Amino acid sequence: MFKGSFTALITPFEGDGVDYDAFARLVEFQIQSGTHGLVPVGTTGESPTLSHEEHERVVETCIAAAKGRVPVIAGAGSNSTAEAVMLSRHAQKAGADAVLIVTPYYNKPTQEGLYQHFKAINDAIEIPIIIYNIPGRSVIDMSVATMARLFELKNIVGVKDATASPVRASQQRAVLGPDFIQLSGEDGTALAFNAHGGHGCISVTSNIAPKLCSDFQNACIAGDYAKALELHDLLMPLHDALFVETNPVPVKYAASRLGLCKPETRLPLTPLSEASKARVDAALDKVGLLHSEAA
Repeated sequence: MFKGSFTALITPFEGDGVDYDAFARLVEFQIQSGTHGLVPVGTTGESPTLSHEEHERVVETCIAAAKGRVPVIAGAGSNSTAEAVMLSRHAQKAGADAVLIVTPYYNKPTQEGLYQHFKAINDAIEIPIIIYNIPGRSVIDMSVATMARLFELKNIVGVKDATASPVRASQQRAVLGPDFIQLSGEDGTALAFNAHGGHGCISVTSNIAPKLCSDFQNACIAGDYAKALELHDLLMPLHDALFVETNPVPVKYAASRLGLCKPETRLPLTPLSEASKARVDAALDKVGLLHSEAA
């Protein structure tokens, strides 16, 4: 159920509010372009600056727009265990297929603290849980041993691995086995991650190039790594450009260039610099997205 190209959806803003109509159109654009699944209100969805009401409504809007055609993994993480439980319960009630739970940022829990955090969420809901391991933003790195302990729980099914190390896929696979779902959280290393036994990617780039990203993942699933490499090489300049500044500022600008939504972000994120805009434009042009309606 959870394999292939999953899009870490941006959250469109208009003025002080969320543009829910634009968000619903983004969901439809993704599904029509072959995306395998959707991930609302993650880091790319600017979850830290959404109110609880906005967070819940974005999840509900995504599920309603998807209409069961692809799985929805709702972001529900927090550095407060009680808040993560609350958001996870809402996601389950709203009809999400799974939740994505980030390792608690800023608090810097021990490995035992990580285990107890995820166990509390596991015990509170009845839908699958994907661990989101992203040391670059949360400071801490969940060990393979802690993941193995968590995989013994009823609802823990996999990881979004944003360590950018393909080796981690092999290390985790060696201990947890092939049934533990491993999704890359790093577009640039997704090819290597899949070759090491990964099952797909929760992608930023697929916000604006969903067909290319799904084609790339389909090639990996089929074992056609020559085709996958060809698509990876095509997409790599875009992967790089979309992280020229803090995510999701570049991808929101790119989405605005394609007429998908406005480029607005919320403070403390600020608009893309002119130099970075030029770099994103050049990457979009090189991939052919500025002159294609089939991206």
